[in-house]
Amino acid sequence: MKLSTLMTAALLTAGLATTATAQTLKKVADSNKITVSYREASVPFSYLIGSSKAVGFSVELSEAIIDDVRKKLKKPALEVAYMAVTSQNRIPLLVNGTYDLECGSTTNNSTRAKDVSFSTNMFYTGTRLLVKKTSGVKNYADLAKKTVASTTGTTNAQVIRKYNTDKKLDMQLILGKDHDDSLLLVESDRAVGFAMDDILLFGLRANSKNPQSLEVVGDSLQVEPYACMVRKDDPEFKKLVDGTITRLMKSGEFSKLYTKWFESAIVPKGVNLALPMSAELKANLKALSDKPAL
Repeated sequence: MKLSTLMTAALLTAGLATTATAQTLKKVADSNKITVSYREASVPFSYLIGSSKAVGFSVELSEAIIDDVRKKLKKPALEVAYMAVTSQNRIPLLVNGTYDLECGSTTNNSTRAKDVSFSTNMFYTGTRLLVKKTSGVKNYADLAKKTVASTTGTTNAQVIRKYNTDKKLDMQLILGKDHDDSLLLVESDRAVGFAMDDILLFGLRANSKNPQSLEVVGDSLQVEPYACMVRKDDPEFKKLVDGTITRLMKSGEFSKLYTKWFESAIVPKGVNLALPMSAELKANLKALSDKPAL
């Protein structure tokens, strides 16, 4: 390719990036539409029941944010479009302007903050293991020379890969395209364990074909915060999203929402995850921090 052609392509790419990072509220106002992502299998944050309806803790947070966008823009009839995303494509599709807001099960960390901005943290979790009860696996050392699954595009895949190297366990890591795929690797005995955020493992186990056959084991390798994602260099929209979360936390609505999805029976099977609010999250109801994981 000629140099001039390369330069033209580079300029076009830069132009697209500039367009994609345009102020979200102006973009939404001009189009009279906001596009919000959801996850298909991140129980109890964002997951499908039936073929197309997403429900969950993060879905309700998104809906509260959308209501505040409507009020801010004075557009009560604002159109809302929903888009499924995966661990692998959620960041690039946000950056390029395909959708406008992601509240799912995304870790707020410094590496991702180079590309996107994060809201006030709304959950804290850590990497653990989902295994069959018959596997004999209780902690990471039991996985030496065995096959372990994680999900493409997640921080957990990086964490377990580094742990494997540091501890010289000689594990074989295979990656599912999404959390359901990674769970299937364990259920079908193609992997002995599935390394993922503990809360997602509890949710996946609760809605699996045979919950009694599975258990979550192992030490929590590191504590990581979840937060909503918005495009980088858009302080106006981040302020609105933070304002919604802050209002819910201060009013007590956030705690009620937490009880609904983490300490009560949830659809579709009526399973109660029975997961009390962590000390880190309780502290953040007052601190209102958006501090990333290390």
